Amino acid sequence: MDLVQKLLNKNIRETELQAWGAYLRFQWEYSFAGGLSTAEKAGVYLHDSDGACGYLWHLFSWKKAECLEGDVADAAFGRADKASCYLFYQHCDEALILEDAFALQTCDLLGEEDVYITDRQFRWTYVRTHETGLCGPYFHHLDQSPAAIIQAGSAST
Repeated sequence: MDLVQKLLNKNIRETELQAWGAYLRFQWEYSFAGGLSTAEKAGVYLHDSDGACGYLWHLFSWKKAECLEGDVADAAFGRADKASCYLFYQHCDEALILEDAFALQTCDLLGEEDVYITDRQFRWTYVRTHETGLCGPYFHHLDQSPAAIIQAGSAST
């Protein structure tokens, strides 16, 4: 079953956005990696360079931003406010706006690779990589430290 059908089965409203991927990747980089210099971005292969494939999620795998990783990232994503968010990919220009996506869970993304989900204000992001298990998944929130996110999760259980 493809992702859009999974979303529909969960009553998550989705709007397909053709050719928005480049814009969303730019906005993601600006929001989450904006503090890195051009040289730092090149050093962690944030972009394709000299035959090496770049990935925005290298921000996390190269430890350039604090984040949650693995099961704790999955748990944080499960608790994230998903009233309205974007879903887009590293190597594809198609994207989705998701509305009322509270039911979206990490298990719905198991067949997806290099997928980014972020709230519409770009305050938090969840990334599932093609190397999940070795690298990722990752969860990062601009307004909360990883420790605060874990503590909030512990308090809610």
